[in-house]
Amino acid sequence: MTLTTMPAAAGHPAHPNGAANGADRAAARALAERLIPEGELRPRSVDEVAALPPFADKLERCGRMAGVPYCAAPHHLQDALVLRRLQQVVNIALLNPLWRERLHYFGVTEAPAGYSEWERIPLSDKTVQRDMFMGARAGMVVPIDQGGFEVVASGGTSDGMPLEIVYSLRELRDTYRIAGAFMGAYQLGRYLRGTDPRWLFTTLADYQMWSSGTMVGGVLAHVPGVNYIGAGPVTAPVLEHMFSYPGPKALMGITAGIALLAELGADMPAHARESFRVAMYGSGLLPQRKRAELRAVYPNVSVLSYFAATQAECVGLQLDHTSPELAVVPGLHLVEIVDENGRAVAEGEEGELVVTRLHANEAPLLRLKLGDRVVRRSPLDGPGLRTGRFEFAGRTGDVLHLGDSQYSAVLACGALRAELLAASGVDLDHVAHDVQFVNHREGRALSLLVAVDDADHLAGAVEAALGAAGARGLFARALPRALSLFNDREATPESVERSGYDFRLAFVPRDSAEIERTAVGKVPLVRDRT
Repeated sequence: MTLTTMPAAAGHPAHPNGAANGADRAAARALAERLIPEGELRPRSVDEVAALPPFADKLERCGRMAGVPYCAAPHHLQDALVLRRLQQVVNIALLNPLWRERLHYFGVTEAPAGYSEWERIPLSDKTVQRDMFMGARAGMVVPIDQGGFEVVASGGTSDGMPLEIVYSLRELRDTYRIAGAFMGAYQLGRYLRGTDPRWLFTTLADYQMWSSGTMVGGVLAHVPGVNYIGAGPVTAPVLEHMFSYPGPKALMGITAGIALLAELGADMPAHARESFRVAMYGSGLLPQRKRAELRAVYPNVSVLSYFAATQAECVGLQLDHTSPELAVVPGLHLVEIVDENGRAVAEGEEGELVVTRLHANEAPLLRLKLGDRVVRRSPLDGPGLRTGRFEFAGRTGDVLHLGDSQYSAVLACGALRAELLAASGVDLDHVAHDVQFVNHREGRALSLLVAVDDADHLAGAVEAALGAAGARGLFARALPRALSLFNDREATPESVERSGYDFRLAFVPRDSAEIERTAVGKVPLVRDRT
């Protein structure tokens, strides 16, 4: 999926370095009203919805009228057009009985006048998505029997339940084109240089109904100036064959798939390995150990994040391998980072990632929680690209519940790494293939499992370094640093010691069955046990 500039939290100006004055904002609103006139803002029937001009046309016209590409338009102009579009989407949703019932229940009877009113619209989750777009698919404004739709699914890797969503094929073609052009202009162009053919591969999707194969592949196939190959899962000989093609190469895959590339390419000829320039991993984090292994085998590779979801083929792209921020693709989605009340957080604060697809006349889905925690970062404000940015912080479920306190598993892992490095000289970033917390909540026992190459040797070295205090001291010092800014006084090393919990740091073989993996090989950071 893609996203637009994120509106500011109340009391926090969105763009302090380029704030527009009242006249500029009034002119932006007038332009947005010209682009989406009153007759299109409030369609009166399903037939009128089906006949609406695509939002992609509005983005292109906006760029022409502003004299710059939409991606480079001032933030206040982007905000005005996106708000007008959101008003139109709400009006469309109110034509559907199920959406109308849901919105009326929460007191929403008309389109929002501004972003603060938009935040009154209830957040949607996977249950809402299933109710709307599976079974009878009662949340579709234009019925599926009219044709022209595509159904895609997730692998159910979070909760094991299948999850489908429906898209207009016409609007998918628009989003693929917009996101692909953005990737080419702002991400891949700086890495895939020269006059030789340029290649873009993906190893996603052994099951083509999955969004990873259909939607991400759709974006990659529309990057201008590259040759696209949707390879699916590959073996070492297949990867070597693809990398034998002359010219620089980029490859996108799930995080676990990217981590395997070092092993698959170990015996590849040097010229083929040197032609690999960009490794893009899917949502999540790629451990430092895996990044180092990739660079050891592929000396010219840069590692970038491509953040996507079943409901969004391109949520955010890492544009620079030296900076972890992800940039939103302007005009594809409204991307919000919200607190527990659904209100925007300020820059530098962590919140829940919420998206609303802007290209979804026939099957709208409002304010969908993706299940990710991210930190809102300062927007890019030109020259050139102007868009919102965020940084991945972990899955919503990456929380350690110890009694009445809740700790960020991502922060806890980082703090434990620092404590272990100081105490023993062992750096988890360098030795760990995978890590996973296992929390036996009723038994009050928390383990950090670390998958490594030489488990027995590391376990002995760390045990000797920690002495009699063992892992308990590490956890007692680390966990208080894993609380949020607003409840960081809940815990101290002494209170962790008195929690009644047993703590364990365990080094296990790389493929140990103790570490739980999903059906597609992902390693959840936290697993709760009763």
